[in-house]
Amino acid sequence: MNFLKFKNSKLFFESVNIEKLAKKKKTPFYLYSQQQLKHNFDFFKSTFKKLNPIICFSVKSNSNVKLLSYLKKIGAGADVVSMGELLIALKAKIDPKKIVFSGVGKTDEELNFAIKKNILLINAESESELQNLDSIAKKNKKIVSVGLRINPNIKAKTNKKISTGKKDDKFGMSFEKCLKILDNRSTYSNLNFDALSVHIGSQILEVEPFRKTLSALQKFLDKINKIGVYPNYIDLGGGMGIPYNNERQFNLKQYAMLIESFKNKNNVEIIFEPGRFISGNSGILISKIIYIKSSRNKRFVIIDAAMNDLIRPALYGAKHQILPVTKSKITSKISTEFVGPVCETSDSFITYNKYFKIHEGNFVCITNVGAYGRTLASNYNTRPYSEEILINKNSIQTIKQRQSLKSLIE
Repeated sequence: MNFLKFKNSKLFFESVNIEKLAKKKKTPFYLYSQQQLKHNFDFFKSTFKKLNPIICFSVKSNSNVKLLSYLKKIGAGADVVSMGELLIALKAKIDPKKIVFSGVGKTDEELNFAIKKNILLINAESESELQNLDSIAKKNKKIVSVGLRINPNIKAKTNKKISTGKKDDKFGMSFEKCLKILDNRSTYSNLNFDALSVHIGSQILEVEPFRKTLSALQKFLDKINKIGVYPNYIDLGGGMGIPYNNERQFNLKQYAMLIESFKNKNNVEIIFEPGRFISGNSGILISKIIYIKSSRNKRFVIIDAAMNDLIRPALYGAKHQILPVTKSKITSKISTEFVGPVCETSDSFITYNKYFKIHEGNFVCITNVGAYGRTLASNYNTRPYSEEILINKNSIQTIKQRQSLKSLIE
């Protein structure tokens, strides 16, 4: 179900007329749907109900504490990759025993803090990190649960900048390295090797790379079982993609069947770290057309949202569809490029061969920005962070104020 729909040519998010809201607010602003967020989480949870997994929402995809608090309320834990994200997750009252800490470069301060908070799992990504973690755990007089993040050297069809499971990627360790560590696990007196973790990338739309990953994990489990290692958890990360530009929907039910078969062979608890799949289409970015500039072969639609508000198109070449908040007939068959006001040629969102009739002063909606939208934003060109607003049926609430220029400059 998608809660973003046209009704009699007017674009609505849940029951809110976006144009009416935009006229009352300073653009650009982020707009989230609580009902869409709930629908996505419930669908994910129900699809995997036979597994009863721990669902740790990826905080890097959306770190608004109000949204995290709501996800906690409906059953989510948190996947964090920094001390800041861990603090936000705790502020959202997420149970520490449903928090997993990943990342290749955790500092002593971060590890010490995570240990003191008694979180579920710290996923280690190098032998050096394990040695450091063991030392810090000893100083805290604690036995710490760790996961070994494996790099399975499996290629998934996705943008190379968000691929994390190939041998040349910086994440995780090889199967050979992990086997060596587990063979010498007695040298880590303050660590319990409770989990294996794997995450092969983001925005993956095919099930096959996940099938290969499960197959590789099974072979590794068979090996480590022979040396007396039986992990309590398998952390399968996230990575399931969503349609941005009319792509096919990821087959979550097919993936669930594969994992059910995997779990039946192994006495383990499954952990997921979904982000985009839960929050991606729950957020939109509302912007105003400042100018329309035409040349011989193209017209530029200059909007007040920019790459500092949404960097994914510039960073990844991502294509976020842009909808007019009032639909009209397609009248222009000239190439139409939506661009922002930042002084970079890459501050461009999407180009259409033909587009609806639009005018300066009209509002537009950039879709699917609930993941890696506001969290990747910056103050480039000394532009303030945009307001974030949450819709829940007829309720409209600001969940993060627009940053003032005064506070930014000071």
